[in-house]
Amino acid sequence: MLTESSPLLVSEQQQKQQGQAPWLLHSEHKESSVTSALSWLWPWGTKDARTDDSIERALLAQGGVTVVGPSTEQGLESDIDSDAVLAEALDVEIDTQGNYIHTIAIRGGGGRGNTTAGGKERGPRRSLVLTHGYFAGVGFFFRNYRGLSQAEGWDVYAVDWLGMGRSSRPTYKGVRDSGSERRAEYAEEFFVESLEAWRQRMQIDKMVLCGHSFGGYMVGAYALKYPQHVEKLVLLSPIGVPEAPADLERRIWQGFEPVHRKQHAKEGEYRMASNTEAPVYDGKPSWQRLLLFRASLYMWDRNYSPQWVVRMCGPLGRRLVSWYIGRFSLLTDEQRHGMAAYAHQHAQLAESSAAALGDFLRPGGFARRPLVNRVPAVAMPTVFFYGSHDWVGQAGGEEIVRRIGGRVATRIYVVPNATHNFHIDNPEVFNRYMIEEMSNI
Repeated sequence: MLTESSPLLVSEQQQKQQGQAPWLLHSEHKESSVTSALSWLWPWGTKDARTDDSIERALLAQGGVTVVGPSTEQGLESDIDSDAVLAEALDVEIDTQGNYIHTIAIRGGGGRGNTTAGGKERGPRRSLVLTHGYFAGVGFFFRNYRGLSQAEGWDVYAVDWLGMGRSSRPTYKGVRDSGSERRAEYAEEFFVESLEAWRQRMQIDKMVLCGHSFGGYMVGAYALKYPQHVEKLVLLSPIGVPEAPADLERRIWQGFEPVHRKQHAKEGEYRMASNTEAPVYDGKPSWQRLLLFRASLYMWDRNYSPQWVVRMCGPLGRRLVSWYIGRFSLLTDEQRHGMAAYAHQHAQLAESSAAALGDFLRPGGFARRPLVNRVPAVAMPTVFFYGSHDWVGQAGGEEIVRRIGGRVATRIYVVPNATHNFHIDNPEVFNRYMIEEMSNI
């Protein structure tokens, strides 16, 4: 349980006395007068994460999951699909300021639709905790809950990171002027400590902790700080693993763009013989590309998020999100529409920890504190997943496995016919691999 010494419970005055940053109370990342004016002119969307859960429920229903609550226990069971897996939607308060972590919980096998559990089981149970990636939420696992809940003896939880999804939206306080290392540490602290507060409140002693992409980076940081609570670490195509190339800043600031060349490159240029090889970069970017790069870098460094862009687009923001979700080509139109509505709803909520992206990642997507230099110190079995057509290369995971050197059990899975979001593209194979890992503890 939470104690008065928890970082999430101490007062601002106590934090200042202890030399700690009151990171949940105020923010150095404030909207400019221009942004405030634009927000007034574009007033679409809600600021309350607890309003209208129908979009999330509809998306989960497409995965065979029905969210139940107190009204269900009062005699409405007959209205529930007999084949549905039953889940609870919980807003788990984590501190005395009213912050909470939105949670989907499938306990006791999920009830009716679980052909293995057949209702709530007795006896000790293990916990699987799923954490989502950037610009996502618990709904992005809608194709996995039903399959994963079939694992006998397991409770399945998914959480929205604090400040994302339908969790509370405290103003995120970055420390942009404190140096790259401290900037990244502060962002990690925000997510790691809020997850630990959630674990305490849920009274989960040990868990198989699983994170996708951005979530993979953060659960890696959590496992390093709280190894005693992680039975197994599962990293789903985590970002922030490799070190940045030595010439990253030169490439970015000069706005290098990929070009295809079959002839030998001239001095100072790179060459690519075919479209199947790694992209190369030309040192002569167009002024348009250079302008776009400089503007993007400015916004990245000042913690403007993609969600901010969606909000500033006003009524066109939904179309922008639909274009983004359109890349999930293996889904049905109904599923894509459900995901777009879900992602757009979250983008309309008040800015919070989505602004942390530039604090722990450098431009180009490389971590300020790469996991490759840290995760090899983990004390628990560690598993990596990648898609067969994943933009995140598996070389980083392979290097971590090499550095671990057999000290703890490791494994790398590649999900076939899948991209970076392989749990959505190919849920049958992903769920089967995950249950195999859940069974092997």
